[in-house]
Amino acid sequence: MTRITAILLAIAVATANAFIPLNNLATRCVVVPASPTSLNVDIKVLVGEGEPIESALRRFKREVNKSGHLMDLRHKRYFENSQDRKKRKIVQARFRVRMERMNARRMKQQRT
Repeated sequence: MTRITAILLAIAVATANAFIPLNNLATRCVVVPASPTSLNVDIKVLVGEGEPIESALRRFKREVNKSGHLMDLRHKRYFENSQDRKKRKIVQARFRVRMERMNARRMKQQRT
């Protein structure tokens, strides 16, 4: 239960500091010292003047997904021995290579 509250607190702190308007960027940068239970999440989304919060939130979610913090937390939820970790990494590498191959094929088709 304490892990979940620590994770939620870290995400709340990250979201509170993530949406910084462009004109107040220098005045609103806050450095928070890392506690032993906090995640080292350094994701920032610059919100333009007049930009809807929905689009900024969508960009923030995309940045969180790209950073891989949530995936890492999902894997650390339960103990994973080294053999299972190696198997998971091999499967992830296969998937990554497959996606790279597909994207390369798409880019080649677009050029022609």
